[in-house]
Amino acid sequence: SHYDTSDRLYFEPLTLEDVLEIVHAEQQAGPLAGVIVQLGGQTPLGLAQALKDNGVPIVGTQPEAIDLAEERGAFGRVLRDAGLPAPKHGTAFSFEEAKAIADEIGYPVLARPSYVLGGRGMEIVYDEASLASYLERHAGLISEHPVLIDRFLDDAVEIDVDALYDGTELYLGGVMEHIEEAGIHSGDSACALPPITLGGYDIKRLRASTEAIARGVGVRGLINIQFALSGDILYVLEANPRASRTVPFTSKATAVPLAKAAARVSLGATIAELRAEGLLPAEGDGGTLPADCPISVKEAVMPWSRFRDVHGRGVDTVLGPEMRSTGEVMGIDKVFGTAYAKAQSGAYGALPTRGKVFVSVANRDKRNLVFPARALVGLGFEVLATAGTAEVLQRGGIPSTLVRKHSEGEGPNGERTIVQLIHDGEVDLIINTPYGTGGRLDGYEIRTAAVARAVPCLTTVQAMGAAVQGIDALLRDEVGVMSLQEHAELINAGRSK
Repeated sequence: SHYDTSDRLYFEPLTLEDVLEIVHAEQQAGPLAGVIVQLGGQTPLGLAQALKDNGVPIVGTQPEAIDLAEERGAFGRVLRDAGLPAPKHGTAFSFEEAKAIADEIGYPVLARPSYVLGGRGMEIVYDEASLASYLERHAGLISEHPVLIDRFLDDAVEIDVDALYDGTELYLGGVMEHIEEAGIHSGDSACALPPITLGGYDIKRLRASTEAIARGVGVRGLINIQFALSGDILYVLEANPRASRTVPFTSKATAVPLAKAAARVSLGATIAELRAEGLLPAEGDGGTLPADCPISVKEAVMPWSRFRDVHGRGVDTVLGPEMRSTGEVMGIDKVFGTAYAKAQSGAYGALPTRGKVFVSVANRDKRNLVFPARALVGLGFEVLATAGTAEVLQRGGIPSTLVRKHSEGEGPNGERTIVQLIHDGEVDLIINTPYGTGGRLDGYEIRTAAVARAVPCLTTVQAMGAAVQGIDALLRDEVGVMSLQEHAELINAGRSK
């Protein structure tokens, strides 16, 4: 969308009437090959059928294929035909139906109104009372659309795949491994490319699954698929027959202009032809990057400090299935820890390399806490913890200082609460994961105090583990500077080996 790139730019609403007017203007200037709807996000997909009904040719993925991917029942048949599993799910039009589906699937479940963007109104529901509360709070959205109930995959690794398909051959643009576990909106989770814990067998399965879905749907151009790896089972979460928000990141990380290639494929070019002319690599793709390839980390930018709730209080920083980010940054380096530290620096400021770290996590996260906490002590940090977390750390042989919760108030001898310590500038890093359905009073006060004092606050144990690697890289003074051009040269040099 730059004057130096496009022949013409139109700044108009993405409505059928406005797009038809633009089509009419372009037809007056000469022959119109067609309209590409897969490069403008979700909204243009909804216009595809209406444009076709008005005689406008759609190039690339056709409206019928878009509907196949977007309609849950039809897409479920595509997955069944390909032998690919998806989390158990159901559609409810009332509390009784939602309760029956949740009871059959088993709690926790993911509840959301159908046909919403950015995870709006989506929530992890842990029990029947929470389900009733959810339906009551979102009555406005639910009155317009049914509620989708999905099984929530605990301790699963979420994976994003961007790919090109020409009807015959698949080009795997990139495989991104999310830092946060499945259940955090993909737009809010940090991710790494190439993936840091997935092996060749996993990539092979991702490639085969992506190709089966692209072929079954009838994609011509870009497709984005979100997977979740739980144990040894690879689940398909959703497929979008369009460019995802990850395409610019994937293109920079792999030094391949995916959007340009997608436009060419939409107009009839094959992947083999694009390889021959040099637009795509002659061999391999984003799933076969060399082992010594630089690591790229994408981090979401959250506007916590800019917003207040209706009562004027700071907003809760806890992440969930509803997207809250307003931008993204990218860090590149030879190893994951350094790339992650760069991404954090770009999004929120540098990670601390010394001082006090406060740790308080939900029961479900305590078994994954010990190793990163021990690493932080080894890096020279003093650990502060509330009673339950301190007990777990003690059993793991990790020294910590017991601090009072906000709800406990000051101690008999004037001992300050953790919220007071944060406001007094005595905490340098916070790890606080939410309890149950979201931030209870203590967690909320901790996280909003962190925003007020600009203290880094991590709300998942996975982010804590990544931060440990980033801090270690900073202490080793391993952070250097690399331009995107140098990064592209390294990628291409690795491909030519």
